[in-house]
Amino acid sequence: MTQKVALVTGSSRGIGRHTAIRLAKEGYDLVINYARSKSAATEVASEIEALGRKVLVVKANVGDVSKIKAMFQQIEEFYGRLDVFINNAASGVLRPAMELEESHWDWTMGINSKAFLFCAQEAARLMEKSGGGKIVSISSLGSIRYLDNYTSVGVSKAALEALTRYLAVELAPKNICVNAVSGGAIDTDALKHFPNREELLKDAISKTPAGRMVEIEDMVNAIMFLLSEESSMIRGQTIIVDGGRSLLV
Repeated sequence: MTQKVALVTGSSRGIGRHTAIRLAKEGYDLVINYARSKSAATEVASEIEALGRKVLVVKANVGDVSKIKAMFQQIEEFYGRLDVFINNAASGVLRPAMELEESHWDWTMGINSKAFLFCAQEAARLMEKSGGGKIVSISSLGSIRYLDNYTSVGVSKAALEALTRYLAVELAPKNICVNAVSGGAIDTDALKHFPNREELLKDAISKTPAGRMVEIEDMVNAIMFLLSEESSMIRGQTIIVDGGRSLLV
């Protein structure tokens, strides 16, 4: 894996952080992207450097296309290539549909779905130079199931999954595989913003057929499988990692 480069957006914490560190352990050099917490991003970068890998830290709000283009310009100047793009950065306003305002909708769709399209365009351009690559997005069950207060995020994730299918077809001739991983409730910092957090955790613990709730490493394992050669014929799919929770309706 020497010299291969991976970008993980929103990699200063949670799933993004754990994925970046796993990639470094597998031999990738990294691009760490963050929007607010420079100290957290620097901590991740230090862990990656301790593993003997190179790391580029880029501050960029991926909801802004000009910031996306500037980030990829830095990647090209620093590494000259990109082999893996993990579309992980996410945000959103947690309110019922009837309480959403235009600004809430635009913010959520901008970071969770628009950003994927314009990051993927830039990533594909770089990947094509070195013969191809892999793109994996992070989704959630709210894309296909109703979750309280999750309207704007759920719709944005549904758009992300649809875009995964379109990109998988259009980028296949460039030898770029595009897929997504959708997770059940995971006890990360993001879940702390949910007004019904305790209810979600209780449900995940008591009603998951696998006998436990999903952990971050379960998501990372699925991501790493989709980055492997063994998954090369999986294209445009959203792999659900929820221990079977979504099967119970």
